[in-house]
Amino acid sequence: MISFEPKDLSVEKLHGFLLSSVAPRPIAFASTIDADGNPNLSPFSFFNVFSANPPIMIFSPARRVRNNTTKHTLKNTESTKEVVINVVNYDIVQQMSLSSTEYPEGVNEFEKAGLTMLKSDIVKPFRVAESPVQFECKVNDIIKLGTEGGAGNLIICEVVKLHIDDEVLNENETINQEKLDLIARAGENYYSRAKKGFFEIPKPLSTLGIGVDNFPDHIKNSMILTGNDLGVLGNVESLPTQEEVKSFIDDLSKRYPKIKEASHREKHKQAQNFLSFGDVKNAWKLLLS
Repeated sequence: MISFEPKDLSVEKLHGFLLSSVAPRPIAFASTIDADGNPNLSPFSFFNVFSANPPIMIFSPARRVRNNTTKHTLKNTESTKEVVINVVNYDIVQQMSLSSTEYPEGVNEFEKAGLTMLKSDIVKPFRVAESPVQFECKVNDIIKLGTEGGAGNLIICEVVKLHIDDEVLNENETINQEKLDLIARAGENYYSRAKKGFFEIPKPLSTLGIGVDNFPDHIKNSMILTGNDLGVLGNVESLPTQEEVKSFIDDLSKRYPKIKEASHREKHKQAQNFLSFGDVKNAWKLLLS
């Protein structure tokens, strides 16, 4: 493993390491207006939600690395204290990318990117009509993290109204993640399409799972079971009884006559197969046999 101290790297090199490693990141498609009322639209991937009560989002228009200048979004939020954060889904990812072009001040990126300006209800900046979720925000604070190129500026926004497209809602008014089809940013030119990469991890038990530290050594130190496998196994509240183990193995031996004599390695492979189908109970019975 190669190691670095940030001070020994150029800002460009460090910037690249950070963006490629901390990824994928959600995108704040930020709509602002300047003091004269001219619209501006730009995406930022230094972004996330940080509180629900109050509802707080933070994004960071960093100072440009190459020439230490700042973006129009920062200037606009400083003067108006308002912004609309629109989420980016796959349907508008190319238009979002186009809007990131560094057009001169006063140029309307909505028009350049072919996106529709939708009047907000509370704040002055326009919403992106094509975005499936839009957050009207008041700017509570702006924290400047430095004065050199690459320094971030944390724009702390409080959501005062949100708008959600009916098309991405389930019947119980929860958001359908597959229909939302979000896009996230990675390093260099890479993006991630959430719809193509979703998988579920059950929440830990409300009661305590037994934990990996309570595993028999041959399971804890398995050369077959992965860290994810161990995590799933450790999330059970209790282990099967010896009676349950014996009954399971007796039944399994009818299909696999040599299972009782199988090595730990062979049993671990078969247990991993059970885990791949979400059958944690039988995986444990096999591992304990």
